[in-house]
Amino acid sequence: MMLSPDQAEADLSWTQSDPETLLSGLKSAGCSSEDPAEEGEERANKHRAEQPLSREEKRRRRRATAKYRSAHATRERIRVEAFNVAFAELRKLLPTLPPDKKLSKIEILRLAICYISYLNHVLDV
Repeated sequence: MMLSPDQAEADLSWTQSDPETLLSGLKSAGCSSEDPAEEGEERANKHRAEQPLSREEKRRRRRATAKYRSAHATRERIRVEAFNVAFAELRKLLPTLPPDKKLSKIEILRLAICYISYLNHVLDV
């Protein structure tokens, strides 16, 4: 609380011991919040709300929505399914013994590399 030039020190009630009177005096002076931390947070939130959001913040908020997560999960399922179909098609083209042997994806890729090398060798001879 600041002193104005026309206000005398005797007018101020510094000797009051009643907390309610002190609080009411602070509220009338413009200190409406009992917790200064809450008041600071409110100001910061209001200030953030007035500022335009950054591109990263917009992206983060959009990705947090249920609709976005659902769409992303659907795209991921389609991608994985297409990936597995491609491996199954490649597996059908590769000669193995026994023909119904279950191969991992890395085994399919290694076998495909070897088979392509073999075919190149056959064509070169």
